[in-house]
Amino acid sequence: MLLHSTRKPTIKVAVATDTPNDAHRMSNQLNAQQDITVVGTATTPQELENLLARKAIDVLVTDVTVNGKDIMPTIANLLERLPELNVLCYTEAAEESTVIGAVQAGVTGYVLRSTNEDLPNCVRLINGGGSPVSPMVARFVIRTLYTRNRPAVVPVRSDVQRLSNRESEILQLLAKGIPFADIGEILSISPHTVTAHIKKIYRKLQVHSRGEAVYEAKCLGLLPDL
Repeated sequence: MLLHSTRKPTIKVAVATDTPNDAHRMSNQLNAQQDITVVGTATTPQELENLLARKAIDVLVTDVTVNGKDIMPTIANLLERLPELNVLCYTEAAEESTVIGAVQAGVTGYVLRSTNEDLPNCVRLINGGGSPVSPMVARFVIRTLYTRNRPAVVPVRSDVQRLSNRESEILQLLAKGIPFADIGEILSISPHTVTAHIKKIYRKLQVHSRGEAVYEAKCLGLLPDL
């Protein structure tokens, strides 16, 4: 009679750290779990590339520096070849720029050692499709996303006079390249009135042509939708 094993497949992990001692300690911690197996360690970027070329792994646990070198360029290159690879940063580096750089490289988890997160559980979470992130790191990421998506506020020079509603309407049409005569028809005002408003716009923006007016208005944030 054939006996079938009921043992579940383990999560295959690679560990990349600054020192062999650190790699050994983390490997022991992870190998103590029945569902996790460390298949190799690396303490230089080249060792990491060689390891992943030889071994199929599910999760890479790495510091942001390996042997004193920024490992994120290597991570970015590896993820181009291995898009299914789950990369967990496990590090003391809490600087916002470092966190954002790691996220941009493609890591899907970033855990600070100082927060005493359970490393094996973080490995399980990221392997299952989650993104283990320390609270401070989450704040950095959210703040960066907010800043990037927030409309830029362009300060208006104190020496620029405020445009009237009609002048703003005409400026929008000027920016679209509509001829002066057609502007009058669109706004139901006479060509003389259009000319008078345009002269006021030029004077307030301190310019002498349509092109200069449009350029200056964009620099001042007066044409945010163009």
